[in-house]
Amino acid sequence: MMEGRRRMDAALLVLFLGHLATALEVPLDLLKGLPQPPTITHQSPKDYIIDPRENIVIHCEAKGKPHPSFSWTRDGTHFDIDEDPNVNMRPHSGTLEVDISRERVDQYEGVYQCTARNKHGTAVSNNIVVRQSRSPLWSKERIKPIIVQEGVSLVLECRPPAGLPPPIIFWMDNNFQKLPQNRRVSQSLNGDLYFSNVHREDSRDDYICYARFPHTQTIQQKQPITVRVLNLDAINDTMAAFYNDTDLFSEAPVDERKPTFLIPSGPSSSKMVLRGQVLEIECIAEGLPTPDISWSKVSGDLPARRTFFLNYNKTLRIINVSESDAGDYRCMAKNQIDSVHHTIHVTVKAAPYWIGGAPRNLVLAPGENGVLTCRASGTPKPSIRWFMNGILIENSPGDLSRKVEDDTIIFTDVQIGSSAVYQCNISNDYGYLLSNAFINVLSEPPRVLTVANKVYQVIKNHQALMDCSSFGSPIPKITWFKDSRSSTLDGDPFILHDNGTLEIRVAQTQNSGKYTCVARNILGIYENHVYLEVKEPTRILKQPEYKVVQRGRSVVFECKVKHDTTLIPTMTWLKDDGELPDDERLIVDSDSLTITDVTENDAGVYTCIMNTTLDQDSASAELTVVERPDPPTDLELTDQKKRSVQLTWIPGDEHNSPIQKFLIKYQDSLHHRGHWHNLTEVPGTKTTAHLKLSPYVHYTFRVLALNEVGLSEPSSPSRMYKTDPAAPDENPTGVQGFGTDHNNLVISWKPLSGLQSNGPGLHYKVMWRQQRPGSDWTQVTVANNSKFVVSGTPTFVPYELKVQAINDHGHGPEPATSLGYSGEDLPQTAPENVQAVVINSTLAEVHWDPVSPHSVRGHLRGYKVSYWRKHSDHKHNHETLIFSGNHTHGMLPGLHPFSLYYFHVQVFNGKGDGPPSPTQHFRTPEGVPGPPTSLVVTNTNLDSLTLEWSPPHEHNGHITGYTLRFQPVNNSNELGTTEELALAANETSVTLPNLKYSTRYKFYLNAKTIAGPGPAITQEAVTIVEEAVASRQVDIATQGWFIGLMCAIALLILILLIICFIQRNKGGKYPVKEKEDAHTDPEFQPMKDDDCTFVEYSDNEDHKPLKGSRTPSNGTVKRDDSDDSLVDYGEGGDGQFNEDGSFIGQYSGKSASRDTAEGHESSEAPSPINAMNSLNSFV
Repeated sequence: MMEGRRRMDAALLVLFLGHLATALEVPLDLLKGLPQPPTITHQSPKDYIIDPRENIVIHCEAKGKPHPSFSWTRDGTHFDIDEDPNVNMRPHSGTLEVDISRERVDQYEGVYQCTARNKHGTAVSNNIVVRQSRSPLWSKERIKPIIVQEGVSLVLECRPPAGLPPPIIFWMDNNFQKLPQNRRVSQSLNGDLYFSNVHREDSRDDYICYARFPHTQTIQQKQPITVRVLNLDAINDTMAAFYNDTDLFSEAPVDERKPTFLIPSGPSSSKMVLRGQVLEIECIAEGLPTPDISWSKVSGDLPARRTFFLNYNKTLRIINVSESDAGDYRCMAKNQIDSVHHTIHVTVKAAPYWIGGAPRNLVLAPGENGVLTCRASGTPKPSIRWFMNGILIENSPGDLSRKVEDDTIIFTDVQIGSSAVYQCNISNDYGYLLSNAFINVLSEPPRVLTVANKVYQVIKNHQALMDCSSFGSPIPKITWFKDSRSSTLDGDPFILHDNGTLEIRVAQTQNSGKYTCVARNILGIYENHVYLEVKEPTRILKQPEYKVVQRGRSVVFECKVKHDTTLIPTMTWLKDDGELPDDERLIVDSDSLTITDVTENDAGVYTCIMNTTLDQDSASAELTVVERPDPPTDLELTDQKKRSVQLTWIPGDEHNSPIQKFLIKYQDSLHHRGHWHNLTEVPGTKTTAHLKLSPYVHYTFRVLALNEVGLSEPSSPSRMYKTDPAAPDENPTGVQGFGTDHNNLVISWKPLSGLQSNGPGLHYKVMWRQQRPGSDWTQVTVANNSKFVVSGTPTFVPYELKVQAINDHGHGPEPATSLGYSGEDLPQTAPENVQAVVINSTLAEVHWDPVSPHSVRGHLRGYKVSYWRKHSDHKHNHETLIFSGNHTHGMLPGLHPFSLYYFHVQVFNGKGDGPPSPTQHFRTPEGVPGPPTSLVVTNTNLDSLTLEWSPPHEHNGHITGYTLRFQPVNNSNELGTTEELALAANETSVTLPNLKYSTRYKFYLNAKTIAGPGPAITQEAVTIVEEAVASRQVDIATQGWFIGLMCAIALLILILLIICFIQRNKGGKYPVKEKEDAHTDPEFQPMKDDDCTFVEYSDNEDHKPLKGSRTPSNGTVKRDDSDDSLVDYGEGGDGQFNEDGSFIGQYSGKSASRDTAEGHESSEAPSPINAMNSLNSFV
């Protein structure tokens, strides 16, 4: 009893996890505003053919929250859009716009891939192959008139030039009228015009083939073809006139003849087509009278709804091809004389295609489980690769909640931070599928997604299920109420399922009414109303299907119902008419049975049964379990010959899957012991193989069997079979000649393998001679090496080379001749006539004459252009551009405007660079300047302010002025009217008066050259000053006592200055004098000869200039090293008066150091600095 209870709990847990996996898988369009990883919403097609006359637009649009950012790769590497001035990315989009007006379109051909990312993940687009459409010109040719005998067949070839995409072909005359076509005259799929037999009325001189290239909408025409149809007598009469200028087609006169095919040729042909595409096969026959064409499928019927007969029954078209359309198709041509048929073998391959659709986005709550499935098919079977955020999942950060199982990713107990975008890439030889699907882990309040006021209709006395699909993280708890909401519906007859569904097992009329579903979690509450109507019965709509599954995999049987409106029936599953085994691998869901880890015991018949009070319906399907075959046994060798042997074996068990083929491998114990190589394969119906062998090999064989599931293990090896040695059957491949020095020739080749040697003693005969008439062959024998060096050769001369294999049993076949060259030397001459053409301020084009081929002395690799800009500091920064091939000009991009450049050109070959051409120079014109270096707002007042700026770092020419624009900004960030000022080039500041009070302004400043204005620098400021302070300043400045005080201070300062001058002239001691004694100047102090000391200062020499005010020889006033000059006390200094009259000059700039040096002596005479400090303190 307890064991049964545990099994039931386990089953309920599986069901519960299944509900959680799907509970939050909802359409994101219903949940706007939620955090969301990126999703690609629009992209250009995989094969994107562009018109070379129009700008290129490569689409990439994505949504997500926050809105994703975009980046691109081109040909597998990062595409830096900012580095290419021709490429622009649309705002808030990943779409690229390429301006081709300045660049060739083929420069942008390649494979592009877009990446959209935000903080929740990364989505990628398909690989978009961008190619330009091409409509090449028709080669001009003179087409001779065609003369044919009446009644014979004729083919007029069109053969248009290959375009991209291929052109559409049609035949017209000179008046642009389509040429008539019928059973006798028709155009083939390749565009040629076929005549089953010609009539006299077919004579005309304007058979014109036209090719229309659809992408560029251009039409080109071939030269007109003239056809003359004559009877035999007329041909004889006109032979002379056309003999030298015509092609003559004639046959013996035939009244009637049996059909023969003009196209296709032979009794049979083959055609391959991809699943989903259009199959077009044609048969065009000639004969007299005109044969009729009919079609049939050898092994079945033609698909009636998808088959069309075109071109007067000569073309068979089948649309939307499927695998069932493979097989042999027979066309028959028949006239009154006879009939003939042709068989076309059609094979159908398939690029990958989805089974059940692409992976769907998955939204989970923390702790939930989920599954991403990427299921597809194709022929051949495609491979699958998973990526996370654009990175191969094997290289992505590990996640314990994630498990990858082939085409499925299982998420268990996810947590916040597990959000990501997963990419599924499925590919085979014929294409690929790339799909993005994200997992989004969210914490959200509840929402009920079931449509409000939904009406449920069920059968009376049958099960009723009312859905309450909800969304929330954590998952909401669901409760139900009916009508008055007096109590919750949690007892008989109601059953509440874990997914929120309310079940009434046996619905009665009184159960009809209004039901309310309430979803709650810790973040909120949400309710929804539905209605139940009890009505009538149900039947199975989709029955279980026959399944073949490999052991160890999973299988799902579906059993869906049909009903009057909406009904979820009670489903019962049986196995072989009995109950399902009590096994946790068998998972029963509402409309399916899933069996995981299938074993042989699971094979049998499964039945789904729907029981109602009115009727019973059931459906069954069989499960077949398959596995790889067992290995073959009893390998035996018979019919042994020198170069062949017969191998037989006994097949192993097929395990319910027929063997498709046997693979035979061999081991060469003499040359590669331990390595097994593929030899051949035979159909699965055969158990014998005739094996072709090579000489001098010790063979051991083994066989593997292949069925639909896979390969068996290898069989036990056969006994060893040794073949006798023989002369080589082949010579070395890859013979080439090149030089490693200017006077040698290295001859190399790919040596034969042990299997190819055919015997012991393998060596090589190496032969060479100069490629010129009369040269003799020179030969040497080389063993155990794959190259030989010929010394003393002339520089870069062509040689003919041959290498022949030889062993102890003879020579190999006559070797083929290869061409090589002796060593190269450095080029001898520099390019001449080198000149530069300046295109604009950042681009120049360099031209040169090519050097003579003889002077290259090697393979011409190209030309190098070295150029450098002359800077003011005379430092050179060389750059070199390489132009491969025999170019005679090249572009120098990315130049600096208004600069002098030097350059030279040199040719290079495989050896190195030749001498440079004489250095030339050019100057780039002015460009627009860069933005000003800085913009600072100072002196902000109530209605004015000052702007100060620094010139641009990059002038790019002569600055001709500045433009200042400014406008007010209100509290809603709305911009007002813009005012503009033109400023001179030498200005670095400006004061703006008459501004609005307490207003924020935005300023834009840019510099100008003759090339135009540069980018602007911006700044903002507010005109706000405290009105009270301003008012107080005005009042103080107008008071009489304040004016009198300022006058007294000025008088006191004047008296003190007069006293200082008097004391200085008398030579008396005063603070400045003492300081000068302490800091004597050697320039003016006499020096004693004996001890090199300074003597006492004397003022007897009155003619000397006063110290601190002496005049240098250049006439400028120079401040000496003394700290006590008059400048320190305000003479000529930076002092100034404020608006209220207070003195704000920096008299006391050095007061701290001076106080320390002077000590108490500073009190002998009042210093002007101290006086000012006192006055400032008083004020």
